[in-house]
Amino acid sequence: MSKHGTIRRYTLEIEKIKRGQFPSFQQIKDYLFDHGFEIGNRTIQRDIEQIRDEFGIEIKYNRNKNGYFIDYEESLNVESFFRFLEIVNTAELLTESLSESKDSLKHIAFDTAGELKGIELLKPLLTAIKDSRKVSFTHFSFQTEKTRKYTLKPYLLKAYQNRWYVIGLISGLNEFRTFGIDRIENLEIKTETFKPNENLNPAEMFEQTIGLVYSHSKPQTIILSFTAYQGKYIKTLPLHSSQQVLIDDKNECRVSIHVVPNYELTQQILKHGETVKVLEPQWLADEIKGILKRSLEKY
Repeated sequence: MSKHGTIRRYTLEIEKIKRGQFPSFQQIKDYLFDHGFEIGNRTIQRDIEQIRDEFGIEIKYNRNKNGYFIDYEESLNVESFFRFLEIVNTAELLTESLSESKDSLKHIAFDTAGELKGIELLKPLLTAIKDSRKVSFTHFSFQTEKTRKYTLKPYLLKAYQNRWYVIGLISGLNEFRTFGIDRIENLEIKTETFKPNENLNPAEMFEQTIGLVYSHSKPQTIILSFTAYQGKYIKTLPLHSSQQVLIDDKNECRVSIHVVPNYELTQQILKHGETVKVLEPQWLADEIKGILKRSLEKY
């Protein structure tokens, strides 16, 4: 079976188990059959093992419930895995449509904000991260408007707003730096390896951060009040994985998120304009108010 077929199978198995109903082995098998996969017991068992070994997702059997469940506490990068499945399945559906008819492109509109520059670097950078190999490259900084050469110990690839970034350590610093791969040139994967610092985990650092700017500050609870209409979008496309709905009625949709405040948080709030109001903390409400006031003075 093709890689796409295998990923599709993984998706269906996860989809069935993720619903939290503790499906039995036979129920998982029947669900796959209903979606066009007529496979044996050994294949499903092997899928569960591979999902655990390759992606770190712990699928376990609960004897009391007589069914399977995802152990989120023991699993690694659960949200990244779910997002990966979403991207791969979307790509497969589009590929099938295009192979059936080239005219399909007439009926698909992509976001044209930004180019796909640099995506060919994803595979070599990912290989370098997995093999703990240093990389060197030149990188253009928007802030300094200069191009510099760097040698990096890469730890993580991160996607944000249709762009990819590599995050790692440069010599002499024990703090992560972020580089947009669309501005990387002359990439070289070194033969020299490094020992990753087990006390440094950029993925964990970004768990309580929106966007790319992280700090070692403590996360805070941010409470936002949206209009009831805007709340429909906020509920289906949360600002952060920590988002919780506090009030949801005809007057407002009030949510809380627990994050480290940064520039991207401010931008996310501002982009919702008059449909949102910061309730807590007060300092953030004052900051947003000041920004809006200065913006108004320009008109």
